Formats: sequence, structure tokens, C-alpha cells
Amino acid sequence: MSSIRAVLFDLDDTLWPIVPVIQRAEKLLYAWLKLHAAPVTERVTIESMRERRQQLMASDPVYQRDLRILRRTVLLEAFADAGLDTRLVDEAMEVFSKARNEVTPFADVLPALENLRSRVMLGSVSNGVADLDAIGIAHYFQASVAAHRIGCAKPDAAIFHAACDALGVAPAETLYVGDDPLLDVEGAQKAGLRAAWINRVEIGQDRVLPSHVTPDAVFGNLHQLEQWLKDNDPLTR
Repeated sequence: MSSIRAVLFDLDDTLWPIVPVIQRAEKLLYAWLKLHAAPVTERVTIESMRERRQQLMASDPVYQRDLRILRRTVLLEAFADAGLDTRLVDEAMEVFSKARNEVTPFADVLPALENLRSRVMLGSVSNGVADLDAIGIAHYFQASVAAHRIGCAKPDAAIFHAACDALGVAPAETLYVGDDPLLDVEGAQKAGLRAAWINRVEIGQDRVLPSHVTPDAVFGNLHQLEQWLKDNDPLTR
């Protein structure tokens, strides 16, 4: 078995909890709409916009690959229905995007990334739209691949291979770490990577793996990942 030269991370719910972040961002956006585009809030709610996004995702794969386009499309529809200038949508998106990147990493994340980057190359692969520069952790990663930038999303093997290519490593030399058994673990393994499932009990994950999914490792936090690398790969000690 090849030694591990690189570790790739999922972002949302792997490095930080995402549900409270999105909920807060949507509330801030809706408050902005009430102040600057009140007729929109007379026609839609946070819940109805969420339902519309789900409909669009089910109707066209492009919305699964680019969550920014998805959210912007729903806002454009709402502004048009209210008879408002759709140029305000860009301002609304800025409000949401700023709040969406105000995340708080789990306590283990920054210490683990600091330790790991001296042992292996680090990268990220995400279907989301997190801005690592805005969050302040871009310097830990030598490659960051996002679905909306390359036109394919997990579990497509191409997105994993894009990250490996960016780091100059073979899939077999790469460990992928993520919280979703299908998108992250199964997807990475089918792409030829090794895959670790992170199951963070502190955010209520504590899930059961599907019977057909067998991760190469299971962690509750990134400190356990550090120890696993030390125990299983001499090159990362």
C-alpha cells in the first residue's frame, strides 16, 4: 500500500458545523430584505425560498454543482415577482456570503492543521461555497477544489482527481476525510483514494454507516486522524 503523501478535507460539518451558520446567514439576509426590499418579504419566507431551492436542485444538476447560482436564482425570481430592480440581488448575495463565511472551526481543527501541514500536503474538496481566504485558513492548504469552480461535484471521481492533480499526488497516496458516508467516503474510495469517515458526536452526527460503506478509518476528531497517521504510515510521523 502506498504511503500517504496528502490529506484532503471536506469542509462543512468536517472542519466546522454548517447548519447554525446557514441558519444565521439566512436570517441576516431576510432582515436585510425587509429593510431594503420589503415587497420581496411580503411574498416569500425563509422556508419558502428553501423549498424553491430544493425544487431547482431536483430539476437541474447545475444547481447541485453551484450553490451560489442556486441561491441567486431564487432571489432573482423573488425580486422579479415583487417588481423590484434585480440589481439589488448582488447586494443581497454579499450579505449572505459574508455571514456564510463567519464560521467557527471545531476546537481540534486549527491545531491539527498546523501539525499536519509539516508532515503531509493538505487540500480541500467541497461541494459548498466556503471562501477559505475569508475564513482565514487558506494558508493551511496547498490546493482547494470546489464544485462550483470545476463544474462537477462529489461523488464524481473527477473532483477528487482534480485535487490530487493540483497537489501532484496519485489517488492511492491520498487520504480523504469527510463526514458524508456516500459523497465523501464512498466517492473518494471509488476515485481510488483512501477515505476516512469523521463522525462528530458533538454536533449530533453520531450516525450509522450504510452497510455497504467501509471507510479505511473512522475518527471522532482530527486529533484521532493525527494519531492514525502516526500509527499507520511511518512517513507521516
